[in-house]
Amino acid sequence: MAWTSILAIYFLIWVMCAFIMLPFGVKTAEELGMENIPGQAESAPANFRPSKIIIRASIAAALLTGLWVLNYQNGWIGVDVIDIFERPGHLVVEDEAN
Repeated sequence: MAWTSILAIYFLIWVMCAFIMLPFGVKTAEELGMENIPGQAESAPANFRPSKIIIRASIAAALLTGLWVLNYQNGWIGVDVIDIFERPGHLVVEDEAN
């Protein structure tokens, strides 16, 4: 697998991880016992730290990309395992040994 493909897969997984991690650990001003700024929505986060999300998403994406590459090289899970639909009878190639 080319390094550019691995980089593209890493970026896609990173974006997915970042979006999944956005709501975790964020608290509103009311939950933290702070006052809202005039005009601020009550549901707005008061302790949003994008650096934490970037670090967590980077680590998770590196691990998941590593698993992806290892699976690609070793063939642990392939299309035949994931395919839940049966092929139509006229498309199935019979083995001559049977």
